[in-house]
This record gives sequence, C-alpha cells and structure tokens, in this order.
Amino acid sequence: MIEASAEAVPLPDASFDLAFSEYGASLWCEPEAWIGEAARLLRPGGRLVFLTNSPLLMLCTPESGERASERLERDQFGMRRFVWPDEEGIEFHLPHGEMIRVLGEAGFAVEALHELRRPEGSRETRYDFVTPEWSSRWPCEEIWRARLVRDPGVGL
Repeated sequence: MIEASAEAVPLPDASFDLAFSEYGASLWCEPEAWIGEAARLLRPGGRLVFLTNSPLLMLCTPESGERASERLERDQFGMRRFVWPDEEGIEFHLPHGEMIRVLGEAGFAVEALHELRRPEGSRETRYDFVTPEWSSRWPCEEIWRARLVRDPGVGL
C-alpha cells in the first residue's frame, strides 16, 4: 500500500488504466494538480472517474455552512476555494465550464457527467447540508467520467 498526496504520487508514468476519486483528491486538492497527476499516471485511453459535490449545491450553500437554500447564495464566476466555519482545510469546487477546461488541458475528454438525485420514494438523505426535498429537485452530487485521449499539455 502506498500513501501519498494525489498531487504527487511516487509511481511511474502510465502505470494505470483507471484512476478513481470519491471525495478525496476531487474535493481537497487543487484541481489542476490532481487532474494533471491522474493524467500522468494513466495509460493512453485510461479513464478518470470522480465523485464530487454539484456546483449548484455549492452556489446554494451559505458561507455560514448552513443547509443549502432554494436560492443562489454565492457568485458562480470565480468560485473555486471554499472554507467552512469550524472546519479544517479547504475544499475546491469548480463550475462545469472550468472543470471541462481543466480536464481538457490535462488531455482528457469528458465521456459523461451524472448529476445525482435522491432516489424516488426515499424520505431521507444521508447529508445534513441538504433536505430530502432539496435533493429531489436539484443535484447535490455528481460523477464525472473522462478518458485520456492525448498527452497532457498538448493543448485543447
């Protein structure tokens, strides 16, 4: 087992066919750094799959960290770093256009973006930051799937 920063993994280039992040690197690392590192570690044609919060959730969550509201609480342009009261660390959340740009610059083509919602008939959500009603109307999580289509840094 290797423990390392997702921004600098001590393994050779093109070591893997799949890189996956479930709220690890995709939430707490600089997007350009961890996505670039994933591109370095993947073989050509390799897949990157990651789970993160929806930009809409972040835009509807007050800076106080209270539950998401039904209105926009923040600006979308310039969103990136989120610091919550009484929490350690920094979260990173990009709007979709920015995430597509970062993935493209690293050599990825987006294959799918799944915006998740609360299952039909469910009466609860496992998160304190959204109500069941909120998560029935808007996505609070999303899953991205991208394929490495060219060498990182070769341009869009």
